[in-house]
Parts: sequence; structure tokens; C-alpha cells
Amino acid sequence: MTWINDPIYVSGMLCMTVLFSVWLAKFKAGRTLGTPILVIIITAIIANLGVIPTATAGHPIYDSVFIYIAPMGIFIALLDVDLKSVKNAGFPILLMFAIGALGTILGVLIAWFVVHPEIKIGPLANAIAGMYTGTYIGGSINFNAVALSYQVNENADLFAATTVVDNLIGTPWIVITLLLPKYLQKFLPRKKILPPSGEIGEIKTQESISIGSLATIFGMAFLAISISKALSYYVPQIPEIITLTTLALILAQFPMIQKVKGTHTIGFFLILIFLAVIGTLCDFKTLSGIGDLAGTLILFVSILMLIHGLVIYGLGAILKIDWDVITVASQANVGGNTTALAAAESLNRPDLLIPGILVGSLGNALGTYAGFFIAGALG
Repeated sequence: MTWINDPIYVSGMLCMTVLFSVWLAKFKAGRTLGTPILVIIITAIIANLGVIPTATAGHPIYDSVFIYIAPMGIFIALLDVDLKSVKNAGFPILLMFAIGALGTILGVLIAWFVVHPEIKIGPLANAIAGMYTGTYIGGSINFNAVALSYQVNENADLFAATTVVDNLIGTPWIVITLLLPKYLQKFLPRKKILPPSGEIGEIKTQESISIGSLATIFGMAFLAISISKALSYYVPQIPEIITLTTLALILAQFPMIQKVKGTHTIGFFLILIFLAVIGTLCDFKTLSGIGDLAGTLILFVSILMLIHGLVIYGLGAILKIDWDVITVASQANVGGNTTALAAAESLNRPDLLIPGILVGSLGNALGTYAGFFIAGALG
């Protein structure tokens, strides 16, 4: 039905999915999962049932969410953060991020020699390995950068398969890691790395928003995105997200900006919309139509993720690092800035918002290099 692809309808359904998830999170079972996880699960279900289109088929609303809504959500959410959190959680999360990146590279190499993907995939197998290296060090920006360079995107079936498997394995990992800290803390308690008493509060759940605050928040967000895009155009070496993050951090330190109400509510809502689109990437129909190739890719990425998880949580356990810090670092590796921020929100750790975004940005910068290195080494 053509109306299912109507941008207005799709936008409305994404919003209603967030609303339904917020409502479910009021109940005991829903609180255990948390709103971000519920959003991903529900959109994955309704997308595969055909209620809304899956993202693998391509849709302008989903593209717009990735290009504009997710960065805007990051910018607005960061307007509510205190830079003091960096010195309290910066080094541990940076350490765990580096360990997670090492786990990803180790996972790719082990998966390569166990699965032998070159047999099923052919000459582009090394490029696929590089794509997964990049995306599980700093998010999908790196995945696409390697894919474009090796022209994997010109092989439509292969590119679709790698994308679907990436999200089929990556999305459950996001869900699992958001649940892990609670249970790991219960059985293997770790001292939480928290700012000194009085410097951290609960993440806001309700705010009073005025027309003036809306105009201020969205005005700053649109202009910040515009500035970051312009700078990236003239200085391509500087990623847009770095500029956007820097502008948000600078603005957030001004008392006038700190008085603006609604930054958390609006920022987190936009991030939930982004996570809803992440759910639509879990397209089981596309996966079932690519036969043996799907099995090879699933096995490859499953081994990769297993090694990443064992390395980051295993070494984190030995080093007695806060489980929340490990989780946000892993999210920064696997999903990039936005999922790291969502993890901090879901875990009720506002002190980890900035560190998560910063290491996610670091992943955006380093993941592509790692991806090209692995692709070249295995080629």
C-alpha cells in the first residue's frame, strides 16, 4: 500500500511508537527494559509486520532522521550537561573505549580465520571485514565510508545483506548492554564512578517548556548544524559531529543557556526517534532472501561481537571498572555517539553523557582508519 510509505504517516507512527514505549515504561516489566529498548523492539516488530516500511528499502524520513534529527538530538541534549563530568569519568571510559576497539579488531581477525568469508563473499570479503571493523569501533559513518571507497554499495544485494546483518546483530547488542549493568552489579558489584556529592542529579523527567525556550533551543540547534556543515565543507578533516559537540559544550557553560527549560525533554525525544529508526533496520525479510550469504555474515558478525563483548566486559571486570562506564563505552564502539548518549540516559547517568559523546566522536574519527587498515591487511 502506497500510504504506508507516506512520510506524514511514517512520521506519525514513529512518534506514536515513542509514546507507546513511554507508556509501557511506567509498568514494572517496561521499567526493567527502559524506554530506549522498548522503542527499538516495537519499531522492529511493526516494521517487519509491514505496518511501517523497513529502513533497508530506503525512506526519506529515515534518511532525514540520520542526517538531521540524530545530530540535533545530540546537540540539544548536550546543552543540559556539566563539563565537570569529563574529569570524573573521562579516563575510565576512554580506557574502556580503547579496549572495546581492540576487542573489535581482535574479533574481526578471529572471525576471518574461523569463517573464511572470502569463500562465500569473494573478492569484496576484505572490504566487508573493514566495514564491520569501522562500524564496531565508531558507528555507521565508518561502515559507509569503507563501503563507498571499495564500491561495495554498487553490489546491491551484498551491501543490503551487510547492512541488515549489521543491524540484526548490533541492535540486540544495544539492548543486551543496556540490561547487563543491573545484573552484573548485583552479582559482581563495582564501585560506581560518580561525581562528588551534589554535582550530579537525576536525569530530568518533566520540564516546563515555553514558546521562548522552544525558539531558543531549535534556533541554536539549526544554526549549530548549519555552522558544522559549513565548516566541514571548507575543512573536511573536521567531522561535523565534532563541531556540533564543541558548540553545544561551549553554549552549555553560559548561565543564560543553563536557564533554558526543555533541553533534556526535546533532546531525548529526538534521540528516541533515532532509536525508532534503528529498530526499522532489523529487516528479517531481506535477510531471508539472501540465502547462504546471510548465514556467513551472521556467523562472522556474531563471532566479532562475542569477542568484543568478552574483551571489553572481561577486562573491565578484571580492572574493576564501573559497569555503566563499560556499557557506555561499548555503545560508543558499536553504535557511535547517539547510542552512547542513549545508554547514559537509559542508565540514568547524566555524568556519562559528555564522556560517551566524546569517545563516540573519537570512534567516528578513528574507526574509518581502522576499517581501511583491516581491509588492506586482509586484501
